[in-house]
Amino acid sequence: MRRVLICEDEPLARETLRDFIAARDDLAMVGEAADGPQSLKLIRALAPDLVFMDIQMPEMTGLEVVRALAEVPPLVFTTAYDQYAVAAFELNAVDYLLKPFTQARFTQAVERVLEGGAAPRAAAEEALASGLAGAAGVAAGPLQRILVRDRGQIFPLATREIEYLKSDAKYTMVVARGATFYVRIALAELAPRLDPAHFMRVHRNAVVNLDFVDAMKPDDQSQLEITMRDGAKLLANREASRILRDMSI
Repeated sequence: MRRVLICEDEPLARETLRDFIAARDDLAMVGEAADGPQSLKLIRALAPDLVFMDIQMPEMTGLEVVRALAEVPPLVFTTAYDQYAVAAFELNAVDYLLKPFTQARFTQAVERVLEGGAAPRAAAEEALASGLAGAAGVAAGPLQRILVRDRGQIFPLATREIEYLKSDAKYTMVVARGATFYVRIALAELAPRLDPAHFMRVHRNAVVNLDFVDAMKPDDQSQLEITMRDGAKLLANREASRILRDMSI
């Protein structure tokens, strides 16, 4: 049985964590803290086996609390601010949940703790893939943003800025803002979560944002060659070509 401490200043988030913990036979909640100093006091007094730690809390941030500890228990950070991901993993967090998170995402984090925790950098890479999973979990509705890495930094990218995506082995290439980024998540997993009002899978290896399509013309096989605003050319398969033709006025 793992003894769990919740350090979270939002009542709704505390209630969610409390319910998720209570649903598991292998976890037992030993306390709650609503601010930084109280979190520091309870961690030192209770020596929990797992701490769900909010980052933005009154008086001390979750990061400041962890840096003040001589011995750090397994940590899962919970926050609405994905810009703290790098700092969290530098403090050896086992996982990083972006609010609002689902029970499935909570379970994934707990299982990682029970397995002994992923290496911080490996966990960070998975968070980049799921920023995704953390930010929107498996909640209803299209993704509004994903987390991407660029020049040593991690930042949220609004999906409306994405021009097109292409699969690249185990990564997905994301073209946006005149740049190319790579995320470690399969296109097959990412594509269904993009807004169908704007995005269309034109090939098993490519998804386009129709707002960034410059022109389309048929090739010798009557498949549409799509020219994007940046000049890139993508070939739509027969089914996508048919749908695109049907969409034309």
